[in-house]
Amino acid sequence: MRSSFAKSIYVGAAVLGLAGLSAVTTTTASAKSYATAGAYTALADKSQNVTVTGTNAIYSKPGTVKGAKVVASKKTVAKLAASKKSSDTFYAYGTKTTNRGSVYYKIVTMDKKYRGYVYTGKTAGTFTAGIKAAETTTAATTPARTTGYYLKDVSKHTLWTAPKNTDIHAKKVRLYGVAKTDPFTVDKAATKTKEGSLYYHVTDSKDSSISGWIYAGKGYDTTITDNTKQDLGGLSLNIAAATANPDNSVNVVYRDGAKTVSTMTWVNSPVANANPTKAGDSVDGFKDVSSNTLSQFVTNNVPANYKASNIATATAGVKFGNTIYVDVTAAATSKVSFVVDNLALDATSGKEVTQNQADAVAGKLTAGTSLTSKDITATLSPVAKDELSGVKGTQFSPDQLNKIVAGITLGNGTKTYYASNGDAYHYTFAITTKVAKDGAKSNTFATDNRLAFPGDTLKASVTATLTHGAASTAASDNSWIA
Repeated sequence: MRSSFAKSIYVGAAVLGLAGLSAVTTTTASAKSYATAGAYTALADKSQNVTVTGTNAIYSKPGTVKGAKVVASKKTVAKLAASKKSSDTFYAYGTKTTNRGSVYYKIVTMDKKYRGYVYTGKTAGTFTAGIKAAETTTAATTPARTTGYYLKDVSKHTLWTAPKNTDIHAKKVRLYGVAKTDPFTVDKAATKTKEGSLYYHVTDSKDSSISGWIYAGKGYDTTITDNTKQDLGGLSLNIAAATANPDNSVNVVYRDGAKTVSTMTWVNSPVANANPTKAGDSVDGFKDVSSNTLSQFVTNNVPANYKASNIATATAGVKFGNTIYVDVTAAATSKVSFVVDNLALDATSGKEVTQNQADAVAGKLTAGTSLTSKDITATLSPVAKDELSGVKGTQFSPDQLNKIVAGITLGNGTKTYYASNGDAYHYTFAITTKVAKDGAKSNTFATDNRLAFPGDTLKASVTATLTHGAASTAASDNSWIA
């Protein structure tokens, strides 16, 4: 009995001993084991641009080294990988390898917001994880026009040694000594890979040592004949306006009675300042950077929804340094709605035609089929457009209405219809006329709108004639069509 008890004590002690040993062993195995990093090596390639893949976080040290802290989590890195901003492109400039063979590259975003180490695989000099090589720009076609560009506003868009945020070493070009009248020449074009934004490389035609890259908006468009409507970002095809002062400008005040509606400043073109003007000199013969005389400038800048009454007298005999007052009255502008009086059948076949299935409109084309103003190509003369705007509460005069309809030029319809034999048809349009007993013809526009006021929609009755051939694709100025 005693022997048996003693034996059990020894066995119990042995079991407890093993349990204790096991506990100690487990604690030792769970202790954190850190890697050590080798020496830092700067990259020989000084322009190693990369993007992150989004799979690995960025650390203050190689990630498995003791003391490494997260600079950008995997979630943040994933966002940077998907970003369409060039500022979120990285520049790789150094590397470290741990004693376990893990290679880490030191990287920094172009805007310097994120900087640290990212795991890139097990082979130095190659990327199998974490980052990949990137081209930050793509060559673009040099514009058809390469000369006669001017810097628009360097406080918004200036020259860079490389398109902004495409090279870690890119910096602003020093523009000391560059005049607003200096023309620039374009010799290269490129787009930023992430945003797709266009940049031109330009050189000052008067000082070739001044050159760089500048944001170019949509770039030079050969189809746009009005240079003021070109979207060129930081560039312009017109000389930037000089800073206004009494020696080169005129203040323009638009007023409705005693109320000032708006103020503008006409500034003489800097080119004319080769022979500087001074306060008191006549403005006759001078133009601004958009080639507008003072009278043209005042006309072009009448406030929206107002009509001016004294431009000719207000701009007569003006001198530099003067303030002129232009009387304006609240106005409203009308639009024109075309109402189809008749849908004629084809004169040759006498057949009705069905609409093209692509129009998603079924059935026969008969009188009453809905054709709207937008189905008609039309243009309006500048004189007619001006007459559409009038003083509020003042009824249109017969003379105004006649000027409006005289300025309307109708083109073809915009839809193509097909006969059962497959022939294409389209409509042509004409203002509906009435014939008097003596045979004289007149349009119905003035009669139909005799009670209209500026701001009302004017009705223009038209007759539609079906004609062989597909519809025209000619452009139409629809801004005045209701």
